[in-house]
Amino acid sequence: MRFLLSTIGTRGEVQPLMALAVELKAMGHGAVVCAPPDLREWAGSLGITYVPVGPELRGTAKRSAEAIPTPDQRRRMIEGTVAAQFEAVSAAAEGCDGVVAGGALAVAARSVAEQRGIRYVYAAFAPVTLPSAHHAPPVFGMLGQEPAEGDAGNRALWAEDAARWDALWAAPLNARRAAAGLPPVRDVRAHIFTASPWLAADPALAPWPEPSASFDVLQTGAWLLPDERPLSPEAEAFLDAGEPPVYCGFGSMRAPDGVARTVVGAARALGRRVILSRGWAGLEALDDGSDCLTIGEVNQRALFPRVAAVMHHGGAGTTTAATAAGTPQVVLPQMFDQFYFADRVSRLGIGSAHPAGTPDAESLHAALNAALAPEVAVRARSVAAAVRTDGARTAARRLAEAV
Repeated sequence: MRFLLSTIGTRGEVQPLMALAVELKAMGHGAVVCAPPDLREWAGSLGITYVPVGPELRGTAKRSAEAIPTPDQRRRMIEGTVAAQFEAVSAAAEGCDGVVAGGALAVAARSVAEQRGIRYVYAAFAPVTLPSAHHAPPVFGMLGQEPAEGDAGNRALWAEDAARWDALWAAPLNARRAAAGLPPVRDVRAHIFTASPWLAADPALAPWPEPSASFDVLQTGAWLLPDERPLSPEAEAFLDAGEPPVYCGFGSMRAPDGVARTVVGAARALGRRVILSRGWAGLEALDDGSDCLTIGEVNQRALFPRVAAVMHHGGAGTTTAATAAGTPQVVLPQMFDQFYFADRVSRLGIGSAHPAGTPDAESLHAALNAALAPEVAVRARSVAAAVRTDGARTAARRLAEAV
């Protein structure tokens, strides 16, 4: 069998689908990933067929936090991505027996599956992105969503969220569906999510909060990509030269203004060295101190168990990797589900959650100092023992069985 795995997003959305593609290939199935062009070369290095869709997203990591699109810009962005997705996903689905949409912005995947009469599965990467009375919808400012005011209940907030989806996406989606000979969609979010979504998140770190007869969630575990790459000689030498350092990286996300200077200063104040990951934001150390190493792409599975703390943005993949490593975390959330993962790290006692906003020397010193407490390290190792590593394999098997 052959499967199309579709997403729109940065590495945090693409990497889980890569992991699923690897497991499907190991089972003897074909898999093609349709995603933004930024990660095409990486997919090729893994032997995964990759179909690019839409523009590159790397530049968004260096965009100002205040650069929220105007309503007209947002409308044109949405119309553009719907058109691009229908074209690319339709072509990539040729010869496929099933379609998996990873993340809510993969808006064309179900329509393409309907048109071809093949199985469709929606996968979320965090519980908080799925409707539940136990939590409010995450805020996504790029799509015009603002934090809730007052004491509106979660059910009311999810109803507002559904109405927002319809207002933004229904017209361009239904125009494309009409051109494909498909009936109109009256509830866009329900159309994308279905009544039986999959949750690609680890149950120990990010459990689904409720059973529901009307919303049947299958939690497979996080979709983790195998990684056997060794650390660079430079990184190995740095690690061997002293006590475990603090790691800081924001992956494919933008970083708070001046965060590199603040991180290095806070670590030095606590007598710690720093490994700084450039990421898409291009972080750099601001002096030539021997206590700071700047690195590029790295195998997190190899690095995280060897550092004293992992300071990051709270993306699902990085949070899971740090949790599985048993290493204390400092989470500096920027948007969307990152606030959920920051809260989970704090609630589990495996690290600290920095308050929203740009960190300063005092706030970051306090958060890092709290994460480096001995009892946090003990708790982090305990939780790590419960983290599953078979999520992608479980999903691949269930997908093949379903089709």
